[in-house]
Amino acid sequence: MTWAGTKAIRIALLDDHAVVRHGLAARLKEESDFQIVGTYATSKDMMAALRASPADILLIDYSLSINDIDGLNLIRALKVRFPDSKILVSSSHYNPATVALAMRAGARGFVGKEQELSELIAAVRSVSVGRVHLNPLMAAEISSMLSSNVQDDDASGTGDSLTDNTELSPREREVLRCCLEGMSVTQIAEKFARSVKTISGQKQAAFRKLGVRNDNELFKIQHQLQDL
Repeated sequence: MTWAGTKAIRIALLDDHAVVRHGLAARLKEESDFQIVGTYATSKDMMAALRASPADILLIDYSLSINDIDGLNLIRALKVRFPDSKILVSSSHYNPATVALAMRAGARGFVGKEQELSELIAAVRSVSVGRVHLNPLMAAEISSMLSSNVQDDDASGTGDSLTDNTELSPREREVLRCCLEGMSVTQIAEKFARSVKTISGQKQAAFRKLGVRNDNELFKIQHQLQDL
């Protein structure tokens, strides 16, 4: 049964953690205007099913298992293959840099997994009617970051690539590429079969060469890293 005069919002859910997946599905089913058309552990299973069972909302985790496509590449792939569906991300990777990158790639909303389920339910309804959904505090942080980015550009008077004049090693470059995709040090270590300590060292070495201190500062200068 749905709200009077409304059509059920069809939701496809993707998360590689079974407990999270089933828990979210059970809670979302309690909403009278929500219809869960499928729950999936892999992007491949979701994409195959969506051809037969379309969804209005694709509720996806940002970071999946090591062998699966995830992050920005997943958002871009879903946007191209299912243009009529709206993408909503729910993830523990909840920081301004990752959220801004996901929204730029095509997501219509982003909810941190530490937030209340009421926030996720509100996000589903907002995104389903064409609105963008971000927590006000997160939206303010992103706005502040982007404003700072523009001011830094004006002050420096240059948009040249920083890597033109920075001796980054090939491995430092690939670690930075992964960072800009929203991957954690642990995920990068698994991806390249290196130790967390090694990846962390390469990341910090690259940060020192670029003159940045953290992921948010890296995001601010990402437009100057086009040749990574």
